Amino acid sequence: MTATADHQILDQISTAVPGAVSPRVSDDDPVFTLHRGGKIALEVTSPLENSDDLSLAYTPGVARVCLAIEETPALAEDYTWRGNLVAVVTDGTAVLGLGDIGPAAAMPVMEGKAALFKHFAGVDSVPICLDTKDTEEIINTVAAMAPSFGGINLEDISAPRCFEIERRLQERLDIPVFHDDQHGTAIVALAALENAARLTGRELSDLRVVVSGAGASGIAVTKIILAAGIGDIAVGDRKGIIHAGRTDLTPVKTEIAALTNRAGLTGSIEAALAGADVFIGLSSGTVSEEAVATMAANSIIFAMANPDPEVHPEVAGKYAAIVATGRSDFPNQINNVLAFPGVFRGALDVRASRVTEGMKLAAARALADVIADELTPDHIIPSPFDPRVAPAVAAAVAAAAKAEGVARR
Repeated sequence: MTATADHQILDQISTAVPGAVSPRVSDDDPVFTLHRGGKIALEVTSPLENSDDLSLAYTPGVARVCLAIEETPALAEDYTWRGNLVAVVTDGTAVLGLGDIGPAAAMPVMEGKAALFKHFAGVDSVPICLDTKDTEEIINTVAAMAPSFGGINLEDISAPRCFEIERRLQERLDIPVFHDDQHGTAIVALAALENAARLTGRELSDLRVVVSGAGASGIAVTKIILAAGIGDIAVGDRKGIIHAGRTDLTPVKTEIAALTNRAGLTGSIEAALAGADVFIGLSSGTVSEEAVATMAANSIIFAMANPDPEVHPEVAGKYAAIVATGRSDFPNQINNVLAFPGVFRGALDVRASRVTEGMKLAAARALADVIADELTPDHIIPSPFDPRVAPAVAAAVAAAAKAEGVARR
């Protein structure tokens, strides 16, 4: 039975029998036990024990705060939770490796994101799953609710719509709008690559890179490592290497064609790997062992597809000096949680109006530097549980925001 057919049957069960339990659910499964009732909850921070408390937290006292904010809107950052609050917004069209599973099924992931924000950086967030795939409706809805939030984290929205949604919201709003599937991945990948180059005695400018995947994360990783000074980079999609001679490119891929592939490569991704120093996998494709064997000596392989890496780590380890994946059961996991909590913490702390390219580069370099004196082939990126990570990233992001003139505090 296909996954699509399976979902259709479950939908029919849910429609026919409200409250029916999915056959996927098991009371013996600790995952379902943990998720029962959700993973986050609202906490009251002001005392409400007597009438005096009530008069301060609610009427009549609250009216004074409302009038002050009406007069000076920026006071909302200090006298409501807005200054520490992020909206985690999705339409459920590109959730993990599950694809378009819809807004309701996306909620456990968005709750998880909110839990990570709070645990790792003390940032409050609200998961919002929108029941629309219409680009205009998503943009208008997020813009309409933006006064309630200090930042917008876009999540699991399919390409290419995600590019336009983020760009137009950034133009329209004066708070950080950050698509984590793009930029969180890019920040962590760059940090890992900088440390891999450092460990193997090279500069980024010495490296020729092949990126497999031209979706949200592939495009963002490509752009950030270009900005960091990579030697050369070729990007491939399902039809092969992206180059200016192709007539089937989207506007985003046309832009990438103009920025990359100085070597003028054409043909397949596997052919492009011959002599390459770095492979970065951000697709669902696979790469043969024969192609991996043609890479340059001392190569670096980041096979980040989940759950099945483009190159299995055991195969990659036969040829590469350093191997990283997107999985937690192998060394060197490229995990977005290393970036997004600290990025928003730093941006919120200085009331940044946006997240700039310089802030992303600063985040990557700070993340790499956390373990600069501890590098080994199996340890090129910190653990998500390293308590140094979020503070280091936040401080670097805040400093970059001030340097670039987007900080308001």
